[in-house]
Amino acid sequence: MGSVSGSSIDWLNPPNTIRAVLCHINKENEYLLLLKSKGKFGEGFWNAPGGKLEPGETPEEAARREVFEETGLRVNELVKAGSLKFYFGESKQVPDWLVDVYVCSKFEANIVESQEGELRWFNKNSLPYEKMWADDRDWLPLLIQGKKFQGAFIFSEDSKEILSSSIALL
Repeated sequence: MGSVSGSSIDWLNPPNTIRAVLCHINKENEYLLLLKSKGKFGEGFWNAPGGKLEPGETPEEAARREVFEETGLRVNELVKAGSLKFYFGESKQVPDWLVDVYVCSKFEANIVESQEGELRWFNKNSLPYEKMWADDRDWLPLLIQGKKFQGAFIFSEDSKEILSSSIALL
């Protein structure tokens, strides 16, 4: 994973904290996940639609935009489920990523795949955790249960392993 080829930014060691969003789209007992394309940050991992905030954009605006760009869906209602801090390396004082996590069960339009990757619905009881970021197993079940949370995850510098974590219910 690490830095994306052709990009000058090392996504695991950015010069400033990256603000981002994830939005879990829920339809009854199923969740829409995106398998990130080769060359994209998180390539090969299933994840919720989402991405970085643009200058002047609120997290809610970013979530709506990212969902539309990556899935073609228009979000009608966003519910903030939590916030996550990610550190890639043990000695960091400020997070590399600060991510607001949303869930949405009210949306419209049809799914349209983008260059970001393949889209697929997964039953809440058979999510592909083995092919997702390691931290997802800690907080995604809380989101599915409708609980609010905040978490912090310290990964190894190469992002392959969680060195320590904390998660709290709000």
